[in-house]
Formats: sequence, structure tokens, C-alpha cells
Amino acid sequence: MMPEKISKNERKVTAMERLFSFSPFSTVTVVARIKGDVTVDMLMNAVQRVQQRHANLRMRIKWDDENNPWFTSEDVKEIPVEIISRESEDHWIKIHHEANQIPFRFDERPAIRFTLVHSPEISELIILCHHIICDGLSLAYLARDLMTHLGDPTKEAEILPDPVPIDRDNLPKDVSVNPVVKFFVNRINKGWRKDKVHFDMEDYRNLNEAYWMNALHRMFSIELSEPLTAALVSRCREENTTVNSALTAAFLGAQLAIQGKRKELSSIGIAGNLRDRLQRPAGEGMGFFAGVVTLDYSYDEKKGFWDNARRFNQKVQPLYTNKNLFKEGLVWCYLEPAILEAINFKRLGGLVPTRFSRHEKLSAYSQRDDVVSSILKREKIDSLDRIVMGTAVTNLTRMDFPREYGDLELDRLIFHPGGAFPLSTVNLVLGAVTCSGKLSLVVEYEEGTVSTNTMTQIKDKAMGFLLNTHL
Repeated sequence: MMPEKISKNERKVTAMERLFSFSPFSTVTVVARIKGDVTVDMLMNAVQRVQQRHANLRMRIKWDDENNPWFTSEDVKEIPVEIISRESEDHWIKIHHEANQIPFRFDERPAIRFTLVHSPEISELIILCHHIICDGLSLAYLARDLMTHLGDPTKEAEILPDPVPIDRDNLPKDVSVNPVVKFFVNRINKGWRKDKVHFDMEDYRNLNEAYWMNALHRMFSIELSEPLTAALVSRCREENTTVNSALTAAFLGAQLAIQGKRKELSSIGIAGNLRDRLQRPAGEGMGFFAGVVTLDYSYDEKKGFWDNARRFNQKVQPLYTNKNLFKEGLVWCYLEPAILEAINFKRLGGLVPTRFSRHEKLSAYSQRDDVVSSILKREKIDSLDRIVMGTAVTNLTRMDFPREYGDLELDRLIFHPGGAFPLSTVNLVLGAVTCSGKLSLVVEYEEGTVSTNTMTQIKDKAMGFLLNTHL
């Protein structure tokens, strides 16, 4: 039950959020490793408290008569919470892989699930959430909030104001669409209105199952100890680079060494935090407040690793401007939102088998020439077999959270980024977060694109760059 002081509310799902609508692969995960015994009652109480704190955890999605999605707090079912006995240190990876494939009930409950992989001494709390209501930082703050209420079950929730999402009215004042871009966007919108298609939950269930029948997502979890983390941070300072640039350069160099020189592997995307850049900053509220800077970088094998890390850092740092970070999101804010929603159905609809209920609709749509297919062709993202980005990096950086919460200890956080694109089109995804003095890395890849043997070699080579101080 929500307290009376929490009001019921509704708002339209924004264009940026609709980019992720019905996406099978746009899930974000933060895992909190907890020392100490977390009971079922403690967890259920903590989930209820954080649901009071965060507006997005009190929302489901409904559709109006014109098929526009709205967040609503009315008639919302409970958030799923599951407890599983912990069988091994990496048991959570198997649990996460299975949970990642389960479709969300956007129309019934908040798009988030909690799974505690439990033992009396140490547990992993998996927070798996759809990108439509969160970004990576959302879940890091949420993990801390959960720890706070696990450590003190009697503590009342401090309710945050509803965060203002990214839309045209909340962009930085120095960001605007130029008239040429606006002209083409208006033309695209006009073309869509002539021949638009609507999608629903049954379409999503078909698409989700078809995607996971074909996609082979795999990941490695790399956990640095506190001394190794401190040594890496210190070395980066000495070498006049950042940890993020060193991580990116290490995996770029490793891919070059193992996979050879390939043009597409030099294409890089680095996620950036937009929360404090908005006219109405988002603070620690839940929502999608992330942007990306893209660049090409050719790792120079003739130079040492730290030279490359410095050179990459010098190239990337000037790019963290509003103009670059909001570049794509700005255009999305002016597109008909249903176009963004249609992109995944266009790209993935051909995967839906004939026996599925929406095969005829989704297969036909995937083959139809329209404004969406034109966008995909122009951006060269119309094929699931073409690498569009070599390395995608999201680093939540250092989260200065307490370690102790009552009788519990937050041992570390682990972060698995979500995506806006099918994983087969990205060679390697890297998620990083530092908490409790320890750096955790997740390397995700699609086995149909890169073999596990190859990615193991890339991972080992990259960690060699980072941790072998003589390199």
C-alpha cells in the first residue's frame, strides 16, 4: 500500500523513452553483492520503501485511443521479487541470463524485477530493469536505497520529487535543432503519418521470444580487488589519463591484437550522464538520463598502452559537450515518437517464426519500404549482421556509498548496461562501476558475432594492459 501523501499521477511516455518501447534487449542490471543474511521479510519491506521513494516504481503503461503510451499510477500490480538459493559465486550470472529473456508486463506493473540469489553469509541482489524507466545511475542509486532500508527496516522512505524527463522543454538552453535538420525531420514525420503502424503487447511478446531464440548474449564478470583497484587508479593519475579512457583503450588495443585491424572496430561510443545538464536536473531520481559521444580511434600498436590511453583521453575529453551528448536525443525529441518505437519491429520482425500469432503482421512490416526503413538504410543499421560499433562503454564511475548498513555490508556493485541496438551489431559492450573501493567490469558480446574463445583472449589481453605495470 502506498501512503496517502503519494499522489496518483499520469504522464505521456516521451520520445526518448519510446526509443526503448517494446525492446527485447534494452534491459539494465545492477547487482549488489551483500555480506550478511538478507531475509525475505527484509527484502520485501525494502522494495516497498524504495517504491514509495521513486515515482517510476509506481507506474505501469497504458495506451490511449490514439495508441500513445502513458505512464499511470492507477491499478498497478506488485513488483516481482524472487528468492533463489545461491549455489556458487557465479550462480547469479546464470540467473541473470535467464531473467533477461522474460518479457516485461508493461501494461500491468513497473518494468523492474528483483531477484535475491541468497545464502546466509553472502548474496547477490539482482536489480533488472527496462531502459524505458531507468538508466545505469538510476539502479546504482536504487541499490544504495535498498541497502539503506535493508540495514534499517524501520526507516521511513524519503520520497523524491517526480523527475522531469528529457523532452523539448527540459533540454539545455544551448542545444537546438538547426533548420535543415528540422526540415528533414518534418518530412520524415509527414511520411510516417501517411502509413503508420501501431504495435501492442502481443507484438512485443512475439518479438521478445523471437529475438531470444536467435540472440546468443554472453558476458564475463571481472572483479578487481581493492588493492588492484587502488593501484589502477593511481597509475592512471600518474599517466595523466582517466580510468574510463584507460579501460576503453585497453579493450580497443586488445581487439586489434586478437581480431586484427578492422575499420568497424575503431568506432566507439561512450555513455555520458545528462542529469545535471538539464534545465531541471534529475538528481537521484529514476529515469533515462543518459547520452552518448561517438568517435573513431585507431589504436597505435607502435606505441605503448599508456601512450594510447593518454592519446585517447586527449581526443575524447573535449567531446563531452551538450552539443555532442544531446545530438541524437535532440533529434528524437522532434521525431514522431512512434517512429522510434517501430525501429526494433523493422529490424527484428523478420525473425518471428510462422507459428507465432503476429508473424504475418511483423514479417510484412519488416520487409515494407517506408520512412523507418529509409532511416535505417541511411544510418547503415538496417542489417543485424553488420557491426555498427566496435566498443560501447558505460562507466558509472565511483559511487561513494557507505559500506555498512546495519549488520550488512555492501561488498561491491556490478553493472550490466542496457542497449538501444541489437547486441549482434556491437562487437563488445563494457560496463564498469567502482563501489566499496572495488572496480567491477562486465564484458558483454554476442556469440554469433564474436566467439567466446576470441572474447576470452580479448578480455585477458585487455586486463594485461591495465594491470601489468611494465606495459
